[in-house]
Amino acid sequence: QVHLVESGGGLVQPGGSLTLSCAASGTIFSVYGMAWYRHAPGKQRELVANINSSGGTNYADYVKGRFTISRDNAKNTVSLQMNSLKPEDTAVYYCNAGVRVVLSSGVMNFWGKGTLVTVSS
Repeated sequence: QVHLVESGGGLVQPGGSLTLSCAASGTIFSVYGMAWYRHAPGKQRELVANINSSGGTNYADYVKGRFTISRDNAKNTVSLQMNSLKPEDTAVYYCNAGVRVVLSSGVMNFWGKGTLVTVSS
């Protein structure tokens, strides 16, 4: 069993910054791609950013230049540094990871339970 636990959400004023963190734990042989998604009220869940095991990154256009995704492969963690936050960034942010639990298994997709980010004055 693999668990992804997010932390770092909260209330922040427009223009402010927040850092989200996610730690993967449990039976893990290897972690592959990791990502952050978000789900805003009335909208579908959308990809915010992802990062592969080599550190290659990809960002949604609406966060480019404002958000930075990073990971620590030794600790199986992924972070999302969010700067210049806007009210439209308000959402529940979810951590996602592709994990091989044992050498002989395939890569399975796991999700955290989410952390709420509210951008408001």
